[in-house]
Amino acid sequence: MTQPEAFFEPGFAEGRAQLHTAEGDVWELPLPRWAADAGPGDQRLLSRCRGTTLDVGCGPGRMTAALSGRGVRALGVDVSPSAVAMARSRGAVALNRDVFSLDRGAQRWRHVLLVDGNVGIGGDPVRLLWLCRRLLVPGGTVLVDLAPPGHGLRVTTARLVGAGAPGAWFAWAVLGLDALAVVAAAAGLRVAETWLVEDENRWQAELVHADSWPAPVAGAAA
Repeated sequence: MTQPEAFFEPGFAEGRAQLHTAEGDVWELPLPRWAADAGPGDQRLLSRCRGTTLDVGCGPGRMTAALSGRGVRALGVDVSPSAVAMARSRGAVALNRDVFSLDRGAQRWRHVLLVDGNVGIGGDPVRLLWLCRRLLVPGGTVLVDLAPPGHGLRVTTARLVGAGAPGAWFAWAVLGLDALAVVAAAAGLRVAETWLVEDENRWQAELVHADSWPAPVAGAAA
């Protein structure tokens, strides 16, 4: 499976795109919100970033740029060169990198952001959250956007569809609020707080280190 490296430039030029899963589900992607400056629905996440922050799957960089504007040291990473170029054009510091290549930076970040469904990157939220936990300094947190309650954990393949030809299939997952505690625990994290941004119907959570750090549970995301 590939990741959607070449999506952002044509997707944002068209102004619309959908995520289609192998099961036939269709998710409308809020491209105008992603391309705009950080909005009201982002503020509770941003307000909790009080130190070095890694923005995973930063896209056009609205969160990374907002943090930099607040004087917070922030780095965005994304597999799409077009997305990274867009992030840099708005003043964000961003790297064209796969998050799973960052393990050498263990215990460097005060916060890791997984917004806009990016907890689904790679199709295995347990593996991704385990990596995020390794990247945190002691006492650090993971801040995440989630699907609404009732979605559970759904592992799938998906592709991006806009006005042009559909993109390649890639591994993806959808994590609902109702499955968060189990998935977080399997990654050595626990849920500190959850909340709803009603205007945008966005469920969000803050995760912290669990008391013990067991090895990832084999097949937990299957």
